[in-house]
Amino acid sequence: MAKDLIRTRHQIEKFYKLKSQLQGVSLRIQTMKSTQAMGEAMKGVTKAMGQMNRQMNLPSLQKIMQEFERQNEKMEMVSEVMGDAINDALEGDEEEEETEELVSQVLDEIGIDINQELVNAPSAAVAAPAANGKIAQVEATGNGDSGIDSDLQARLDNLRRM
Repeated sequence: MAKDLIRTRHQIEKFYKLKSQLQGVSLRIQTMKSTQAMGEAMKGVTKAMGQMNRQMNLPSLQKIMQEFERQNEKMEMVSEVMGDAINDALEGDEEEEETEELVSQVLDEIGIDINQELVNAPSAAVAAPAANGKIAQVEATGNGDSGIDSDLQARLDNLRRM
């Protein structure tokens, strides 16, 4: 009985090994079938691509694309001109006045009086730079007050001397 028990255990181990080997072979066969199916699919794709290449005329496609680009650009220009014309036709003095009123309202709300600020702005013009590389001078066009701080003027004069 002990010999039978040992023999049975060894046979069970052999059956497990055999089962594992059969499962491995089964997986390999399945992998080969999948590889074969993919190869056949690639063969079909290659044939289809070859037929498409034979049917396609590349120079005519390029001409068609160039013509499309030209027509598209032409259409964009026409639509831009038409848009400008429509805007000009529909734009009235009322809209301009409303726009100015809205801008004034917004500036009033944030505390800026644009007319007062423009009156207080310095009215100095900057001369063109000299040919020898010196710093351009500020010319006063108002009542003699250039609006530049004396300290700033001193710094500017110091830079001119350099």
